[in-house]
Amino acid sequence: MATITTISESVGANRIVPTIAIPYPVGNPELDDREASLRDELVDRAIRALSTDVASPTVFKKE
Repeated sequence: MATITTISESVGANRIVPTIAIPYPVGNPELDDREASLRDELVDRAIRALSTDVASPTVFKKE
């Protein structure tokens, strides 16, 4: 999970899950009650990334 995906790609990370922002990578405090669903979606995407075979750097964007 990374906020700056280009850095992750340049260092050769195989699986990259874009996150929200540098101070709050897996959340957004301005969303109040909707933040929990945002965090759930990011974690689900990260789990999908870990369970997917990849041969090169792959960015797992929101579906």
